[in-house]
Amino acid sequence: MLKVTDISWSVPAARILDHITCTVPRGSLVGLLGPNGSGKTTLLRVAAGLIRPAEGSVTIGGDNLAALSRPVIARRMALLAQHAETDLDLTALDIVLLGGTPHRRSRWSDNAADIDVATDALARVDLEGFAARKWQTLSGGERQRVQLARALAQEPELLLLDEPTNHLDIGHQLQLLSLVRRSGLTTLAALHDLNLAAMFCDHIAVLHHGRIVATGPPFDVFTPALLADVYGVQAKVTVHDGRPVITYRPPS
Repeated sequence: MLKVTDISWSVPAARILDHITCTVPRGSLVGLLGPNGSGKTTLLRVAAGLIRPAEGSVTIGGDNLAALSRPVIARRMALLAQHAETDLDLTALDIVLLGGTPHRRSRWSDNAADIDVATDALARVDLEGFAARKWQTLSGGERQRVQLARALAQEPELLLLDEPTNHLDIGHQLQLLSLVRRSGLTTLAALHDLNLAAMFCDHIAVLHHGRIVATGPPFDVFTPALLADVYGVQAKVTVHDGRPVITYRPPS
């Protein structure tokens, strides 16, 4: 579904992405991991077509992203960014209805079917009864779930998530990632919590200093040696319910 080939991107003082190549198979949930500053958000923005790489290419379903118009890209993929702010007087339902905009001729042509889709999306993220709540009155976690509902209402082929569990308590973290898995949407998700990634992801790609240093199933990627090299931590990897579980040792 998504193929990133030999992507590089720099700012004047640093090379942020350095010849990145990775794939996201159709129907899979791929976790994009790495320390702060490793390039996860930048890679997601390149994959979404928001920034143009200096080198390399991105394809979605075999189509070169650079050759697609913004409306076409918006109909095929949805990006859930880390932070979303607005000064407009919008309700949660207004935000979710924006997800359907790429499929309509006018933002102001919402019909009963559109409202049903948006209301269902809010229910799927455990926000029943929040349709009329103003954006400015929502907590950080509630805003994150509204934005996921907006992405689901967009009905994309590909979902790009940048730290989707930020601001969420553990119950809603588990609920959100379970929902993403059950949706069947091809998903690339930047995550910080390695155990959540091990629990939900089919494949893992680890970024370090702008390079992919490991890819594969969680069992293959999460080794004590990799965790020491990339994160600088001492850890033990065990198995629970068929998935790796990471426990950390405090620094001496």
